[in-house]
Amino acid sequence: MSSTPKRRQNPGLSSSSSHPSSILSKKEPPHNLFPSKQEFLRLIAVLAIASSVALTCNFIANYIDHSTKPFCDTDLDSSDSLSNLCEPCPRNGECNQGKLECARGYRKHGNTCIEDGDVNERAKKLLEWVENRLCEAYADFLCYGTGIIWVQEDDILNDLDGHQLLENYGSDNPAHVYTKMKAMESISGVLQTRTNANGKKEFKCPDLLVEHYKPFTCQLQQWISEHALVIVAVCALVVGFSFLVWKIRRRWYLSTRGEELYHQVCDILEESALMSKRVNAECEPWVVASRLRDHLLSPKERKDPVIWKKVEDLVQEDSRVDRYPKLVKGESKVVWEWQGSRIWQVN
Repeated sequence: MSSTPKRRQNPGLSSSSSHPSSILSKKEPPHNLFPSKQEFLRLIAVLAIASSVALTCNFIANYIDHSTKPFCDTDLDSSDSLSNLCEPCPRNGECNQGKLECARGYRKHGNTCIEDGDVNERAKKLLEWVENRLCEAYADFLCYGTGIIWVQEDDILNDLDGHQLLENYGSDNPAHVYTKMKAMESISGVLQTRTNANGKKEFKCPDLLVEHYKPFTCQLQQWISEHALVIVAVCALVVGFSFLVWKIRRRWYLSTRGEELYHQVCDILEESALMSKRVNAECEPWVVASRLRDHLLSPKERKDPVIWKKVEDLVQEDSRVDRYPKLVKGESKVVWEWQGSRIWQVN
């Protein structure tokens, strides 16, 4: 009988080796442990909506907390310890007991004070009104000797009180007072100022600005008086040049017209001489000079004796024409007779 001992089998090992599928199933996680793709996207969407809602609520809370903060008093603006408890008082504003009051000429806009455009517009119109009155008065003084030059500040303020732009406000109204103050500041920047002997401030339209308020006739008259010497010299040159041109043109006209009439006179005298030589001719060989003149000249030219004098000078220089007095119908007349053919025969 053999004494060799028999090995004992491990029951666990045999069972595990005999069932491998059971071991794998114990190591793999269950299928429903992780969310599906659709569930994951849905989770992200929910988280995003929750975050946006939280941020919005936080912003609204901060805004409400910020807007409801009282304003720090003007004297405590420099204190950093109160910056989280109250709003700093804005520029151009006065804060008292947590309330904001904007300075004159400014209006409240949220937590700030902005300049009031209506006040500036009224002040601008008042400036234009004062400027027109003072400059027109000064222009009348320079042109016609009437009107005024300097106007006292008190008179301007009284005139502003009666202006229609300030009629709706009482004299004690802050808007009324500030508008006048704003207008006077603008007036002081545009108009010329001085202090008179009584210590009163006065205003005057500047000399450069008043030129735009002068009437055209006044500007023309002053320009002529300032440039009188130049204008006289230019007029003298124009008149002298015009007279010289007229003299040259007249001399040329007299010369041209005189020669034209002279040739017509010669033609008429020559024709009269030839007609008188015909048999039984009843015409005379001579022609009365005055009749010839009236025949050739127009009524307008007869009023200018220089034209016919030019013709007489040319006839006198011509040896072919004789000039002599003759008794015609009981009156002594100067007649002209053509001698050109006789001279030709003698030569």
